[in-house]
Amino acid sequence: MTHASGTFEVKLIPLTQDDEFEDDNLGRMTIDKQFFGDLEAISKGQMLSAMTAVEGSASYVALERVSGTLHGRSGSFVLQHNGTMTRGAGQLSVTVVPDSATGELAGLTGTLEIEISEGKHFYTFVYSFT
Repeated sequence: MTHASGTFEVKLIPLTQDDEFEDDNLGRMTIDKQFFGDLEAISKGQMLSAMTAVEGSASYVALERVSGTLHGRSGSFVLQHNGTMTRGAGQLSVTVVPDSATGELAGLTGTLEIEISEGKHFYTFVYSFT
């Protein structure tokens, strides 16, 4: 397994809800990211979220296509997010979608960890090639 690390900037833009499914506790957003460090890339994606009446409890799922270079290898891949908060205790899984990588990144597998400290976003990406 190889490790990549760095920072990223993220912009979330709320999308309009469909009238049929409108619910103040459900949200939908676009994701725009720029990665710096071992992963030099941009990503575009969408997120679905659910808030609850209990403070600190929520959930989100997301898919984003990452395009750029990873340790000098160029291509793209898709990340799948699954996050939950239970009364403030978080659990997050971000994994490469199997067989989603292209170009020099074909065969990429791995997991990405996110840390937010003092308003800045950091990533650690543990990956390999099959």
